[in-house]
Amino acid sequence: MDSKIIITTEQQLTKDQLKKKYTQVRQHTVAICQPLQTEDYVVQPTADVSPPKWHLGHSTWFFETFMLQPHFKNYVNFDPNYNFVFNSYYESVGNRVIRTDRGNLSRPSVKDIYRYREYVDDHMSLLLENIEIDSKLLALLALGINHEQQHQELLYTDIKYILGHNPLFPAYDKETVLEAPIVKEAKMLSFAEGVYEIGFKGKGFCFDNELGVHKVFLNDFQISSNLVSNAEYLEFIQSGGYEDFSHWHSEGWDWVKQQNAAAPLYWHYLDNTWMNYSYGGLSKVIMDQPVCHVNFYEASAYASWKGLRLPTEAEWEIAAGELDWGQRWEWTNSAYLPYPGFSKAPGAIGEYNGKFMVNQMVLRGASVVTPKGHERATYRNFFHPKHQWQFSGIRLAK
Repeated sequence: MDSKIIITTEQQLTKDQLKKKYTQVRQHTVAICQPLQTEDYVVQPTADVSPPKWHLGHSTWFFETFMLQPHFKNYVNFDPNYNFVFNSYYESVGNRVIRTDRGNLSRPSVKDIYRYREYVDDHMSLLLENIEIDSKLLALLALGINHEQQHQELLYTDIKYILGHNPLFPAYDKETVLEAPIVKEAKMLSFAEGVYEIGFKGKGFCFDNELGVHKVFLNDFQISSNLVSNAEYLEFIQSGGYEDFSHWHSEGWDWVKQQNAAAPLYWHYLDNTWMNYSYGGLSKVIMDQPVCHVNFYEASAYASWKGLRLPTEAEWEIAAGELDWGQRWEWTNSAYLPYPGFSKAPGAIGEYNGKFMVNQMVLRGASVVTPKGHERATYRNFFHPKHQWQFSGIRLAK
């Protein structure tokens, strides 16, 4: 692995501290799944959603494949078939189950996958206790921990989709409140024309797509201090926003017609009332919360309807210090492309980000289901413009 993938201060941690950090992250993944029934672990209602038990297995496979197999002497795989089952998209690691078939995996059982996690965790504990930890191994460990945190967010997102498409709208956990706080009064913040620097710098962890501090020229711009609220988005709906092609990209308008789209994901118009599915079940839309689960097409159409636009990712990063961000992943008007000087690392780790730099749009910030400590202003999330299932929202600019 090329050490440029991450920058980390983990070298300052003792072995006990490293083990503790690893254990805390791994335990949190399990805690996310505790409210689930066994049947919930297997469901895959759409190709973009993975069953919870697959996330549990895949995040474990990452440590087995990239840390234990190369670095634990005489390590014996828990099950030789698991590389095929839990490899996600790493072509260099071998064949894998087609993504759309993950929901057909009735075996291995949920019980087996938890046994797999315990087996790998026990061996990781021995590895961290006995091996000499060098900078490259630390970088790999940090990548694995952050990879697991990414899947924690995906777990929350996929669980919501699974339960939110169950006709009974069952609650995930009525005691868990993860929705964002009330939106405050918005104002437009102004930034002067000039040359700015963006990209990750300093100490700590980052992914390779954030590296390469570089200069960008920005014209004068303004950006909203707030995200768009449910009430504001409802005005767009009621004005016929999903019926007027003039605000939509051509591809976005095709999506509206093909999907019969009329509202954000999880919104339902029942008995003359807009309802929304959240982790507590189905309830009335809370109008002063930030709108959520809108895709790029919807975000861009709303901005056009308002006579405004979405910020670029450079504008967002420059403004981040003055924004209250972290409630929703925020769509930008920037395609997901490499920074100047970017190059993919050799081997499987090089497949982590670079291979996706086409047909994706950048989202910035974080969401209410992003693990604490996993967010940063330089983080470059990315999805295809059609995706609604992530906790994505809208911030306007001009």
